Amino acid sequence: MRMSRRDFIRTLSATGAALSVAACSSSGNGGGSAVRFGYIADYNGASLLAIAEDRGLWKKHGLTAEPKVFVNGPVQIQALRTGNLDYGYIGPGALWLPASGKATIVAVNTLTYADRVIARPGIASIRDLRGKKVGVPEGTSGEMALNLALQQAGMTMKDISKVVMDAPTVVSAFASGQIDGAGIWYPLIDTIKEKVPGMKEVASTEDIPGSTFPTAFVSGAKGKPERDRKVVQVLQEANDWRSAHAKESIALAAKLLRADEAKVAADAEHVKTMTTAELVARTKDGTVDKWLDGMSRFFVRTGQLQKSPAPSSFYAGDLYTKAAAR
Repeated sequence: MRMSRRDFIRTLSATGAALSVAACSSSGNGGGSAVRFGYIADYNGASLLAIAEDRGLWKKHGLTAEPKVFVNGPVQIQALRTGNLDYGYIGPGALWLPASGKATIVAVNTLTYADRVIARPGIASIRDLRGKKVGVPEGTSGEMALNLALQQAGMTMKDISKVVMDAPTVVSAFASGQIDGAGIWYPLIDTIKEKVPGMKEVASTEDIPGSTFPTAFVSGAKGKPERDRKVVQVLQEANDWRSAHAKESIALAAKLLRADEAKVAADAEHVKTMTTAELVARTKDGTVDKWLDGMSRFFVRTGQLQKSPAPSSFYAGDLYTKAAAR
């Protein structure tokens, strides 16, 4: 059964709090302004929060953090809008939400190429999914990858039987044969491979020339300037430590995720990290705006946005650059 965009947002409003699970964090003690920070259980979403906790960065900036794990970015943005979350992490497939005014990007995190369209054994190409059931977490980078693959093949969503489901359900439904394909991402694909060894990757964001897929940290559309500055500085310091200590950052992320280090390392292979200085330079020279504008124009083509807004309307670039200068 297909779900309209309006029904999707209503569903998030009703279930957002139920889908989030609080993660344990020792940084919740010891004073300081508390922030509730959402993340997705992968290297992109968890690594900076794990580093900030381990390196005492929250306390350094007069903050404490309460990390909360979510199944995807859109649910976090709904939690921001209902006051159940202060900050969150989103992948590229959810960038249509800040672009539509529902959140503000306070920091770009990484560039990611972890999204795929996968198919059951015997299905060799995206065209072979015509008329078949394809599971996808709507509004996420999984849907983004599926849309891109269909466009490259001269197809649209009308050519498949799209089945909307959350990411964990995609894993179980694919493993049990309830769906023929899926738009999904690593590290969940590694879990699927264990259950369905003959699984086929029929499309990948790594194979789209000239495309850039940024991940980001977001706040509510109306921020709190002083707290936002402190949070961004925490993220920037954690980001630079990650850039200088790749192996250790994987170990810390694995600890937060309670996951095998080898699996987190495999996930990190799909990620391009940048130093804070690089992100500042790319903010000032308009490169980040080009990344965001490219994503917005894609979402206009998919119907998720009515028009492509100016990146400055949803990316707090001045906040990011000024925080780095202090």
